[in-house]
Amino acid sequence: MKTAIIFDCEFLCLEGSQRRFWCAAHDPDPVIAQIGAVRLGLEGEFPILDTHKSYIKAVDRFGRRYPLDRYFTDLTGITEEDIEAHGVALKDALSAVDSFSGGARFWSWGKDEMNMVAISCYVAGIEPPIPAQRFDNAVKLLLAAGMPIEDLAKTPSSKLADYYGIEHPPLRGHDGLDDALSISYTLQHLMRIGKLHPKAFDRF
Repeated sequence: MKTAIIFDCEFLCLEGSQRRFWCAAHDPDPVIAQIGAVRLGLEGEFPILDTHKSYIKAVDRFGRRYPLDRYFTDLTGITEEDIEAHGVALKDALSAVDSFSGGARFWSWGKDEMNMVAISCYVAGIEPPIPAQRFDNAVKLLLAAGMPIEDLAKTPSSKLADYYGIEHPPLRGHDGLDDALSISYTLQHLMRIGKLHPKAFDRF
């Protein structure tokens, strides 16, 4: 079955980091600590075929592991215990999600690959293992399905399924997998009702 990979990342921050573009003296580099991914079928009933989640032992540019700020933990639910118990090196996390993809294109709400690959690999000093052309922006798909531009601009990935009134299991905002599921439920719904054609995944 033809598939697409919908993914979302959580990257390190302090309160106000995004507003400051991570430029304050005390801000961490915006490297990833979690990847969530969903394999979405693009045929038949457009099933959710599998999911993937990984935690990353995020390091600074000198190879020292970043401690998690309390604000980040409150925002994402990711704890030091999660990282200690399940965290892996960035290279291993990217290899795992690449294997999970089976070669399918990656889609995120925006350009999460900039943090997942470009920034994180640069800071870690490793070669990016997944080329840029494997990624695309799911906002294009919602635009193709008719979502108004003004709504696109103010709707985060975690609120997409709710925006369309889609029934779904409870989801936690700012969890990589749950945010990827919110996008996936939305794309699935739009394909099922004919608002989004699966060929749109090949168009961009």
